[in-house]
Amino acid sequence: MLKLTYTDTFFHLEFLTQSVEDWVAGRVILAMRVGNSICVEPSTASFLLAADLPELSDLEVAIEREGIDAFDLSRCDAESVEVSISGSWLSGDPDAEEGVFVAALGDRIESLLFQLWFQSQRGSPSAAARE
Repeated sequence: MLKLTYTDTFFHLEFLTQSVEDWVAGRVILAMRVGNSICVEPSTASFLLAADLPELSDLEVAIEREGIDAFDLSRCDAESVEVSISGSWLSGDPDAEEGVFVAALGDRIESLLFQLWFQSQRGSPSAAARE
């Protein structure tokens, strides 16, 4: 699964081997035990990758091969490609701008996305947005 963490000033992407269902269940149990509210809802998240990464074509091929509908790759400009994925948004408030987004896209695509994001981070700052 992919885990995207959004804060006021920070965006971080992680590739985890745990299933989305198990991870969300653990978060809900934790919130219940400590008495915090938690909102889990279907959503879409997006982030930018550098457009000049050679492995970007590998991602496009993998997406076509897997036939994943919950994924969109769009060129923004000469330097950036926007990745949009469907999954679940978790936060303490339904209208919160900060929270965690999780999605299951298959190990190959998740691994490629994580590698591309990491390479983009090393090359230039990445902007991120949650829809």
